[in-house]
Amino acid sequence: MDGKFDLNAPHSMGTTIIGVTYDGGVVLGADSRTSTGVYVANRASDKITQLTDNVYVCRSGSAADSQVVSDYVRYFLHQHTIQLGQPATVKVAANLVRLLAYNNKNVLQTGLIIGGWDKYEGGQIFGVPLGGTIVQQPFAIGGSGSSYLYGFFDQAWKEGMTKDEAEDLVKKAVSLAIARDGASGGVVRTVIINSEGVTRNFYPGDQLPIWHEEMEPQNSLLDILGAPEPMNI
Repeated sequence: MDGKFDLNAPHSMGTTIIGVTYDGGVVLGADSRTSTGVYVANRASDKITQLTDNVYVCRSGSAADSQVVSDYVRYFLHQHTIQLGQPATVKVAANLVRLLAYNNKNVLQTGLIIGGWDKYEGGQIFGVPLGGTIVQQPFAIGGSGSSYLYGFFDQAWKEGMTKDEAEDLVKKAVSLAIARDGASGGVVRTVIINSEGVTRNFYPGDQLPIWHEEMEPQNSLLDILGAPEPMNI
C-alpha cells in the first residue's frame, strides 16, 4: 500500500428501496445506509423524499444525482399545481422524473421509485431505473439489495393486500436485504400514502426480524465480547 487513493475511481453506492401497491394506496420503504465504497457516510439517512402532498420518491444510486432530480421535479410540480389549481397526479410526477432521467442519462447515476395516490387512479407505483425508462408496476424494488429480493417478492406479494399486510411485507423485505447486502443497513423507514393522507413510520434495528445467523442487536461492543477483566496493580 503506497497510501495513495484514486479520488476519481467509481464508488459502490448501495441501498434498498421498495414500493408496493395495496388495496387503497401504496407503501414505500427504504433502508438508511448511505455508503461510499466501504465507508458508511450516513447511517440514518432518509431516502424517501416528498415531491407533492400525495407523491413521494424513493432514491437510490448517487445521493447527489437523486437529490437534484427530486429538487427539480418538486419545483416543476409546484408550478404545475399553481397553473392547474389542483394537485398533480402520480403519473404526471413520474413522467417528469422520467423526462429528467432520460434527457440526462449519460451523466446521472440514479434509479428512482415513484409512489403516490390520486383521486383518478388511486395508488400507483412507477419505476424509473438507470437510463430513464418508466414502468408502472404493482411493486418495484431497486438498489443493490434488490438482487436478493426478486424471488422473495415473487413468492410473498399478492393482489388485494391490506395496508398492514403491505407494510409488513415492505419491512420484512428491507430487513432481509439488510441481512444479505453489506451496502444496505441502518433503520427501516416506511411511507404509507392513501386517500386519508400520508403516514411515516420508523423502525430501528431492534424492531426488525432476525434472519439466518444474524446477531441480536447490542447496545455496546462489550455486550458481544464480554466485559474485560479488572487489572491487578
